[in-house]
Amino acid sequence: MSGSPPWSIVETSAFDPAARADPHGRLKDLREQCPVMRDEPIKTWLFTRYADVRQTVNDRSLWRHWSQAEEGALLRRMDRDPDEPRTESILSLDEPDHSRVRLPLAKAFYARINAMKPQIEAIVDEVIDAAPDDRTFDLISEIAIPIPILVIATILGVERERFREFRQWSEASILGLNPLRTPEETARMEWGSNQLMTYFTELMAARRAEPMDDLISDMVALQAQGAPLSDDEVRVNLSALLIGGNLTTTDLIGNGVWLLLRHPDQLAALKADPGLAAAAVEEILRFESPVAITSRVISEDREVGGCPLHPHHSVIVSLHAANRDPEVFEDPDRFDITRKHAPHVAFGGGGHICIGAPLARIEAKQALVRLFQRFPDLKLADGEPTWRALPFFRGMEALLVQG
Repeated sequence: MSGSPPWSIVETSAFDPAARADPHGRLKDLREQCPVMRDEPIKTWLFTRYADVRQTVNDRSLWRHWSQAEEGALLRRMDRDPDEPRTESILSLDEPDHSRVRLPLAKAFYARINAMKPQIEAIVDEVIDAAPDDRTFDLISEIAIPIPILVIATILGVERERFREFRQWSEASILGLNPLRTPEETARMEWGSNQLMTYFTELMAARRAEPMDDLISDMVALQAQGAPLSDDEVRVNLSALLIGGNLTTTDLIGNGVWLLLRHPDQLAALKADPGLAAAAVEEILRFESPVAITSRVISEDREVGGCPLHPHHSVIVSLHAANRDPEVFEDPDRFDITRKHAPHVAFGGGGHICIGAPLARIEAKQALVRLFQRFPDLKLADGEPTWRALPFFRGMEALLVQG
């Protein structure tokens, strides 16, 4: 797709059926013809050049919270209920609260991931080994969805007999990312979120009484040692970690398998050398990243691409467009798992770089290696995949494969 660029951010998102099927043509047109675009009806700037995107996500002087954006900005409209006071997650906090909450959470989370890496890989193997080998199956529901949910459940310390409930609550809560959800979906989302909050409250109380080897125990121990975190902040951020991490890791695995099956030369290279799995994950993140955009709010007058920006202007940066910028990536529309120079921005950057990135990489790498060991002749079933109509994310509702 090429030609006149879109003049609305909506036309580059999964709201639009054509962009849902393939957003990259429209983003290429924008990057070439109007790399700094003002979408006046939603009072938002869109950046599509790598250099502008990278500089923006790394700039710690910019604001993140929706309330800093001017009235009418898309960032404000996407907030679920701007009049309802609530504890915010690190996804939207500004300093000094962002560092106060993120630093102890990241310290505990990364230590836990490192300690549990063999266990995480074993969970991935267990899910893949349980997939059917005698019929066509949906890779998303059978493999890509359960892997991240079971992994984070184990890291948190969820009892194995409650994994089924935990998955139901998690999948219901993820509906909160869809601004076009139906009233029924909103009710299901609220039920799942409430169930998770209640369960986290119970787990925190239980771990204070009897610590165990899990992340919940780590977090309440940090609180006892003086970390300035309220119980509500712990609950909200564990829930955000769960919701954001589950969806995007599901999409990373699903998008990766789809790309490899559509590029048999790349799949052959991976099978011949499983050591390429880490590089394959990075190329999947660059080429078809699960997260399409991130946002910031301008904190002081500046100029980008010859355009004046002022305090409280809202900026959306296209991670998809930046990751295919020919100024940075040679032959950017070629999927190549042996690519040597791939400094993608799929996880954002700066102080708000994705906290779950290390875990997503472990899960996706192990999933690719184990999946093609278990199913060496795996192929796509007939028909095109159904891309999810969830704005600003990139993933499939279903991906039918034959083992």
